Formats: sequence, structure tokens, C-alpha cells
Amino acid sequence: MRVSTHSYTDAMLGQFNSLAALQYSLQSRASTGLRVQTAADDPVAMADTLGLAAKKTANAQWSQNITTLSDRADVIYSVLQSLQSRTSRAGEIATAGATATASPGDLNNLATEVNAMIEDAVKLGNTKDPTGGNFLFGGTASGSTPFTVTRNASGDISAVAYNGNSAVNQTEISDGLTVSVDVPGVNTGSGNARGLFTDSQTGGDFLNHLISLRDNLRAGNKTAVTADSLNLKQDENNVAYQVANNGVVQNRLTTAAAYLADHSAALDKSIANKSGADLAETLVSLNRAQNGYQAALSSSVKVMQLSILNYIQ
Repeated sequence: MRVSTHSYTDAMLGQFNSLAALQYSLQSRASTGLRVQTAADDPVAMADTLGLAAKKTANAQWSQNITTLSDRADVIYSVLQSLQSRTSRAGEIATAGATATASPGDLNNLATEVNAMIEDAVKLGNTKDPTGGNFLFGGTASGSTPFTVTRNASGDISAVAYNGNSAVNQTEISDGLTVSVDVPGVNTGSGNARGLFTDSQTGGDFLNHLISLRDNLRAGNKTAVTADSLNLKQDENNVAYQVANNGVVQNRLTTAAAYLADHSAALDKSIANKSGADLAETLVSLNRAQNGYQAALSSSVKVMQLSILNYIQ
């Protein structure tokens, strides 16, 4: 009986394609370490893997948010430290200026120091984020200079206006969890975050208290300087609170970052369990598939030779 060469060729090519596809799949599995690369490989495992991968992507975004917030919080902290040293020094000046032994010359020298402090404080209030370029203490109106000044005939600052607001931006650092590292420069209301320079709830009003202290020192009004001293104590307490709160927020960010790192590692492990390939098993299967492919080639050559002989006969 003669063998139909055409029919056998079709069957042979089909077998070769199947064996070649199996080899390709196993080679890809060995090189990538993945058992599931398409839904056809394992629909349930692929769905689970995609869900885990989506969670990992969200973790990566939250981690980036935390890094951005931490950098911003560091800049704010440096400003708070500078401001804290000035509130402390302002209190010392007010105490010294209220003493009975302070001479007019002493009071004038102290006033000159306070005048320089006012200039420095305004500059601190107008600090920009070096990475984002927006102003740190303007609330959510961070695109405009928060503090603008009015000067007297001598060129000294006589009044300060706030152009920002008391709202702060919230940033997500985990699923449904937001945090803000920002501090508004002024809050004259009863809600939102405490204002750094002016806060009506705590009595803080550092810039205006400094202006009052300078003017009272120049006028030699020691009674008023004593009142300034009490006001400046409120400013010192308010800034101390801001420093402490910044530390609390930074610790919270550090804790959140550590959690996300651990969670991402756990997700990697889960993804590997769902779609990862057993390398040893994969290599054994690949070797078996390659041997099968070679055997199929060898047997097909022999069969084709017999088919040709039968045809000739």
C-alpha cells in the first residue's frame, strides 16, 4: 500500500509546529522565570497576577509621593529651625529691653537687631521649594509670594500683608490615607492647619509682634516692651509646636515608606508564587521537548524515505 505523502507531510508539519511552540514556551519560561505570561497559560493565575501587579504599581506611586513629601518636609524643617532660633532671640531681646538698667543706647541697639530680624523673617516666610519652585508657606495659593511688605520713609518694614490662604494640600501615601507636610503662613480662622507666622487660635503673630517690639524699643517704652515679651512667648510656643509637628509627620512618612517596602516585597513573592516558573522543572521539560523534537525529525526522515520507495515501487 502506498503512503499518501501529502497527508503525511501535513501531519508531520503539525507535529513539528506543536513541538516547536512547546520549546519556545519553555525557553521563554526559563529566560523570564515566568510560568504564566498570557491568559491562555493559566487564566485564573493571570487574573490574580494582574491584580497583584496593579497593587504593586500603586505602591510605587505612593512610595514616590512619600519621597517627594519627605524632601519637602526637610526643607520646611530647616526653615522652622531658623525661625525657632529667631523667636527665642526675640524673647531674649524683649526681656533685656524691659529691664530698668537698659539705657536708650541699649534699646536702640536692640531695635536695630529686631529690625534685621523682621527682614530675615519675611524672607523665611517667602521661602520656595527648591524642587517644585512654589512657595512653601502660601497654603494652596503657592504660586504667588505669600508675604509682601510696606516700608516707611526710612526703608524699614512697617506692615506685612499675607497673600496666601490657610488651606494645605493633602497627598495620598496609602490606600485612602492622605497626609500634608505643609504649613500655611497665616491662619486667622478656626479651621485648617495652624498658621506659622500668624495663628489666631494660639495668639501667634510673629511679624507684627516684631514690628511692635522694634518700635517700642526705639520709643523707649519699656512697659509696652514688657507686653511684647508676653506676645513673643506665644510666637515661640507656636513655632515650637510646628517643629514638633513636622517631626511627627516625618516619622509617619518613614513608617509608611517602610510598610510599603515590606508590602511590595510580599507582593513580589505572591506574584512569583502565582506566575513564577520552577526553573529546575522547566529545564527538564525543555530538555525533554528538545529530545522529542529531534526524535520527530529523525523518524520523519526515515518515514519519508520509505514513502518514496513505496511510491517508486
